[in-house]
Amino acid sequence: MSASVANPRHPPAVRALLDLSGQAVLVTGAGSGIGRAIAARFAEAGARVAVHHHTSRDGARVVVDAIRAAGGDARSFEADLTRAGEPERLVEGVAAAFGRLDALVNNAGRYPLAGLLEMTADEWNEVLAANLASALACLQAAGRRMAAAGGGAIVNVTSIQAFRAAPELAHYSAAKAGLEMLTRSAAVELGRAGVRVNTVAPGLIWREGIETAWPDGVARFVARAPLGRLGQPHDVADACLFLASPAARFVTGATLVVDGGVLAAPAF
Repeated sequence: MSASVANPRHPPAVRALLDLSGQAVLVTGAGSGIGRAIAARFAEAGARVAVHHHTSRDGARVVVDAIRAAGGDARSFEADLTRAGEPERLVEGVAAAFGRLDALVNNAGRYPLAGLLEMTADEWNEVLAANLASALACLQAAGRRMAAAGGGAIVNVTSIQAFRAAPELAHYSAAKAGLEMLTRSAAVELGRAGVRVNTVAPGLIWREGIETAWPDGVARFVARAPLGRLGQPHDVADACLFLASPAARFVTGATLVVDGGVLAAPAF
């Protein structure tokens, strides 16, 4: 039985709050960036990790090899989550490989730029499929399995763009805002089955080459952030780990913003 439905009168020992030993976790989009950090952090917590990828096969292999080299258990799984039936196949494959599924981190997505008035219907639909519809399908497949098993945890990775508009990202912002409300709806419907559903909303997160590719954006973010820096992939990973762990056993339908305080900063 998942830690999500542990006896509420007997809290876990402090040393066990982030202990996921024996549990199986699926992280989508885990072949690079934030997803790679999430997979590594869950493995450090003792979880057996399913590293999903679509195009980054080599990246997923690097993640799996690193986890195994550190003594953990990880396997890679390929799926195009925008294709009908693929999310369900992925979830069933992970459950068959590990014998269980205790947590899902919906991290996969994409964010191409497109001006609002020039955006085509195909561009709109592709971004919503990659960031919202695929997350729904994974959530449904994992949620059914977790509910039948007595509980589990789902963490959806959204973005502060769900709350604050930016040029050329209307489709991405709409998808992430939709995922925020999907999270709350799922929390309401799945809570009685012991399944907790939450979101992590990152701000601007460092990636290789971002300072040279977008120096003005990085400078603006750092100047606005009360903590005065970009986020790191492990900052997001730790938030996901918390929400999936026994430490967050009474947290569902919530959003944990990981943006260095940007959303809290004054507008003028």
